Amino acid sequence: MTSAPSCPSCRQPMQIHRFTSNQGEPLELDICFACQGLWFDRHENLKLSPASVVELFRVLHEHRTDQHQPLADPMACPRCNTTLAKGFDVVRSGRYMIYRCGRQHGRFSAFSSFMVEKGFVRHMTRPEIDDLAQRVGAIYCTSCGAPVDIRKDHACPYCRAAFSLIDPQAVMRAMEGYAQASARVPAGTPSSPPVDIGDALVALERDRTRAERERHKNAFGHTASAADAGFTGDLLAAGVEMVWALIKTRSH
Repeated sequence: MTSAPSCPSCRQPMQIHRFTSNQGEPLELDICFACQGLWFDRHENLKLSPASVVELFRVLHEHRTDQHQPLADPMACPRCNTTLAKGFDVVRSGRYMIYRCGRQHGRFSAFSSFMVEKGFVRHMTRPEIDDLAQRVGAIYCTSCGAPVDIRKDHACPYCRAAFSLIDPQAVMRAMEGYAQASARVPAGTPSSPPVDIGDALVALERDRTRAERERHKNAFGHTASAADAGFTGDLLAAGVEMVWALIKTRSH
């Protein structure tokens, strides 16, 4: 059995999850849920089958309320321990941050960057941003993962990326393209009702606060307040929640 590599950021063992490649062969991805990152050996990011994308969404959905931690700087390749080079790649849906091994062993990608790479995002509209600013103090940038005060910043002040959201319809279109005609959604399949982004973020924060209170209760014998947990909206988690709802709707 393949041993799990160390996370380039926290250096703890990553979890190995088995998927199927677009050639029908086994494909193992290394995931760190604490750092919200994926390690891809060379070219693995290009090999996921559409069914494996659905499975990956299921895994991300299961871990949507896990405790997260910031990425380390610098990060090290889990294969040769050399420092990973930080850079950007650009696709139609925007640019995203990536960390590469100079010896070409692979690349480390945040969940959000992987979703941008696969075309599963859309830029948020100004009314959506204004609505979120009334509900959420800050959001995590879907490009670099930095917390951003959405009440005063209308783009990420660190990487200058526009705020974007995983979009259910974009995910479905992308998956159809990957699978080509054999996996296209049949004509006339009803779309799911639109999901309000603000409502999704508030619901996710409620889940996180509840989980945080339970952790504090178990560890210290008392509960934590919502203020202790903070309220930083995770657009990645909200998008995964919305996409998973659509996947479930279409699978029934």
